[in-house]
Amino acid sequence: MTLRTTENAAPAGARHRPLRVLVADDEPLNLRIAARLLRDMGHGGVLVSDGAQAVAALGAQPFDAVLLDLDMPVMDGASVLGAIRAGSAGRRGVPVLIVSGEQGEATRAHCLAAGASDYLVKPLTAQALQSALSRLGLP
Repeated sequence: MTLRTTENAAPAGARHRPLRVLVADDEPLNLRIAARLLRDMGHGGVLVSDGAQAVAALGAQPFDAVLLDLDMPVMDGASVLGAIRAGSAGRRGVPVLIVSGEQGEATRAHCLAAGASDYLVKPLTAQALQSALSRLGLP
């Protein structure tokens, strides 16, 4: 398994503890966008390209939050969320933000009912990500 790590480069004057975030998405562009947004907010983490890698990463190290694409190969986001909440992926209580291109309320409601902490629609923006982290009480 290959994990790519982003740097925790807190901006000058930042007054919060940098978060360590696991980002799982099968699209390289989406990974780059998420990594840039997190870096610009002073956070860092690990980038993986499928759900199985996400489960392995969660079992190997702690994270403050997970950004999880709903539609991925090998193991989709719903399956990863289920594994996290069942405790089989480790870190059972970690906040999980589902990220999807699906804007339907039914999909959002299903993800929240399954244990997602929040649901964000692609394309991911700095404002949406910061708002979601704030709703979770994270910097």
